[in-house]
Amino acid sequence: MAIYLDDTQRTALARQAASLTWRTQWPTWLLIVTIYGGWFSVATHARALGLPLTIVLLALLGAWYMSLQHELLHGHPTRSPLFNALLGCAPLAVWFPYGVYRDSHLQHHDDPHLTLPERDPESYFVSQHVWQRAGFAIRALLTFRNTFAGRLLVGPAFAIAATGVNALDKIKRGDWRDVPMWLAHLAALAALTVWLQRACGIPAWVFIVGAGYGSLSLGSIRSFQEHRAAHAHEHRTVINEAGWFWRLLFLNNNYHAVHHDLPHVPWFALKGVYEERRAAYLARNGDFLVKGYKEWLATYALTAVSHAVHPESDNLSSANRPPAIQAFS
Repeated sequence: MAIYLDDTQRTALARQAASLTWRTQWPTWLLIVTIYGGWFSVATHARALGLPLTIVLLALLGAWYMSLQHELLHGHPTRSPLFNALLGCAPLAVWFPYGVYRDSHLQHHDDPHLTLPERDPESYFVSQHVWQRAGFAIRALLTFRNTFAGRLLVGPAFAIAATGVNALDKIKRGDWRDVPMWLAHLAALAALTVWLQRACGIPAWVFIVGAGYGSLSLGSIRSFQEHRAAHAHEHRTVINEAGWFWRLLFLNNNYHAVHHDLPHVPWFALKGVYEERRAAYLARNGDFLVKGYKEWLATYALTAVSHAVHPESDNLSSANRPPAIQAFS
């Protein structure tokens, strides 16, 4: 559901939606061609580039591809969820089936429940119940995960483990709806890794561990403290005034408060929407503003940005608790 600042903004965005750029979505189509073309170009030139540089570039393109998947699930560049899914189902970032990510992320957009570990599948908080049951090692890892370094190093491992646990739990409960997506994803991943190894000289394990884990690690930079615990849910989502490289890599999702209010606005318009009403958005999100990702790195490199336990954990219901770790970054 779109949340406009006022009728003036609603009218202005309706006018933009009628423009040629919004109607054709040509920037997103160009992005699709660039990401796919870049990814396969790097893969097919792996022997000339050398394996280390190839893996770095594939990790970077994989992170960019995950940003594209995020755009696809929000209804761009077409209005067809099936066609958008076909555009985003290739396992270029290895770990998560597109459909599983789509369903989880759309649940995350239930803004009144943002950050609540019982409700938000992308929360980096756990409940007091989970914390009390965890041993010393898990508590230490959960605390480390809330540092900038920890989010990059162990955050992806938590996400991968959570995804597997959630998938198995669904099957144990008799819910087999995700199984076809998993089977299709694993079959495509197997075919891709065989091709990479035979045609490009990229060992499967190097691609999965290096490029796949690296993609998630880069994506974790964006998600670090993009939501905080706050009484008003409007104050929980950040505005990050990042530099051009990060804005392009994350497709302007650094303007995260704007995206949560207006998830239908395409990536190429988010910066303009924010800058036109900057003061209003900062008032709306409780001045939750960061001046670029370097600010997080400087402040929280090895210092936890918050305690792992949600501050309102004691008030949360213990029923239907999810795993202690969220599925996606």
